[in-house]
Amino acid sequence: MKLFVKGDVDGVFALGLDNLLMLILMSGLCLGLLQFSPELFYGRVLPATAVALIIGNLFYAREAIRLGKKEGRTDVCAIPYGINLLTVFVYVFLVMMPAQQKALGNGLSKEEADVIAWHAGLIACLGSGLIEFVGAFFIDLIRRFTPRAALLSALAAIGIFFIGMDFVFRSWAFPLVGMTTLAITMVIYFGRMKFRFGLPAGLVVLVVGTSLSWATGLAPVTDFDTSQLGLRLPLPVIGDIMQSVPYMFEYLGVIVPMGFINLVLSLQNLESAKAAGDDYRAAPALAFNGLGTFGAALFGSPFPTTIYIGHPGWKAIGARAGYSTLNAIIMTLICISGALSLVVAAIPLEAGMSILIWIGIMMGTQAFNSTPREHTPAVVVGLMPGIAAFAALVSKNSLAVAGIVGGASFFSREVIDQMASIRNFYADGAFALEQGYVYTSIILASTTAAIIDRKFKVAGFWLLAGATFSAIGFIHTYEITPFDIISILDLGVTKWTLGYLAMAAIMFLVPLVTEVETDESKLI
Repeated sequence: MKLFVKGDVDGVFALGLDNLLMLILMSGLCLGLLQFSPELFYGRVLPATAVALIIGNLFYAREAIRLGKKEGRTDVCAIPYGINLLTVFVYVFLVMMPAQQKALGNGLSKEEADVIAWHAGLIACLGSGLIEFVGAFFIDLIRRFTPRAALLSALAAIGIFFIGMDFVFRSWAFPLVGMTTLAITMVIYFGRMKFRFGLPAGLVVLVVGTSLSWATGLAPVTDFDTSQLGLRLPLPVIGDIMQSVPYMFEYLGVIVPMGFINLVLSLQNLESAKAAGDDYRAAPALAFNGLGTFGAALFGSPFPTTIYIGHPGWKAIGARAGYSTLNAIIMTLICISGALSLVVAAIPLEAGMSILIWIGIMMGTQAFNSTPREHTPAVVVGLMPGIAAFAALVSKNSLAVAGIVGGASFFSREVIDQMASIRNFYADGAFALEQGYVYTSIILASTTAAIIDRKFKVAGFWLLAGATFSAIGFIHTYEITPFDIISILDLGVTKWTLGYLAMAAIMFLVPLVTEVETDESKLI
C-alpha cells in the first residue's frame, strides 16, 4: 500500500464534495434557519468539525494501510468518513430549534437563546458519541447473527432514495447542470472510461457543474463575504459542556434512538466495505467514529460524525488510503480559515450532485449483488421501510410548505386521516414506518431471510424484537407537533406491538400446522 495513488485524487473529490455539501448544509441551517451569529458558527462549530474530521480520517487511512500490509494487497480502500447528514437535520429540528424557541418564549434574548440551543446540540452530540463508542465493543454480536441482506437493504434504501433520488429531483429541476454532469458521471463510472491527459473525473464534474451553474444563474448562491476569512483554531469548550448537561435528560428521547441508529448505520457501512473486499475490524472502526463525535462535541460542534455510505463507490474509482488523509487536510483548512463563506457563494449543491447520485445507485446495486440469490426477496422487503420513510419526508415537506403559504399549521391528526379518506394515501402507516426505519428494515429483512431458510423460530424471535422495539418507542411511535411529525420514546403496548406479536405467534405455530411443499406450482 502506497500513501497516495492516482485514484486518491478522484476519491478526495468525491469524499471532499460530500463533506463540503455537509458544511454548506450546516451553514444554511445554523446561519439561516437558527440565525446563529457568524462568530459562533465560524469560530466554534467549524473548527470543532475540523477536529472530528482529523480524528477519523487519519485513523481510517492508517487502518487501510494496516489491512493492506496484513493481507498483502494494494487495493484496500479506506473507510469513507465525515459529518452525519441524518443528525445534522435531526439535531437542528428536534433539539436545537426547540431549545432556542423555548428560551425565546421564556423571555431570553436572541443571543442567550442561541447559546442554549448550541448547548443542547453539544450534549446531544456527546451522548451520541458515547453510545457509538460503548456500542462498538458489543456490535460483533449483532453482525454475527444478522443476515447480510438485512444489513445492506436499509443501506440501499438510504442510498437510492435519501441520497440518489433527492439529487435526481434536483437534476431534473436544473436540467442543464444536473443532466449534463450526470451524463459525464455515468460515462466515466458505469462505462469505465477515463479522460485523456489523466484528468480526474471528479474534478471534471465539479468544474463543468460549477461553470454551468454560473452560466445559468445558480451561482453565486450568496454575496461573497470576506469578513469571515481568518485563522480560527479549535479550543475545548469544557465549561459549555458542563452547562449543557441538564439538556441531556430533556432530549433523551432524541439522543438515545439517534445514537443507536448511527451505530447500526455504521455497522451496515462496514458490512458494505466487507462485501466489497475490505474486511475491517468492527470494534476499533466504530469506536473511532464515536471518538470523532466526542471530539466534535468537546471542541464545540453539535454535529456527530459517521462512517459514510459508499465505500464500494470510492473503491471503484481507485481511492485507497491517501484520499482519507487528503480529505482531513483540505477540510481542516476550510473549517479553520473561514473559506467556507466563499465556497458557499461560489459552488451550489447542484454542481457536483451527479457523483452522489452514482454512489446512491452503487449502494442499491450492491445490496442485490452481495447477498445470496435466494435472499433477494429479503432485500426487497428491507427496502420498504426506507421507501416509506422517503414518502413520509416528501409528505412532511408538502405539509410544511402548505402551512407556510396558507398561514396555518397543516400538521394535525385530522389532516393525516383525511389523506386516507380523500386521497387514499395512508400517511399514518408511512409516518409509523419512518420512525426507526433502519431498525424496522433489519427486523423485516432478517425475518424474511429466516423464513426463506425455513428457520421459523429465528423469524419468530426477530418479530419479538420488533414487538419489544415498538413497545419502548424505538420504532413506529410518533407524535404530531405544529412543525413536524417526530419520533417519541413511549413505553406501552401499541397497535404495532400487537401486530408483531401476532406475526411472531404465526412463526412459532408454523411447524405444528404446515409441512414443506415440494411442488412450487401448488403454492399459488
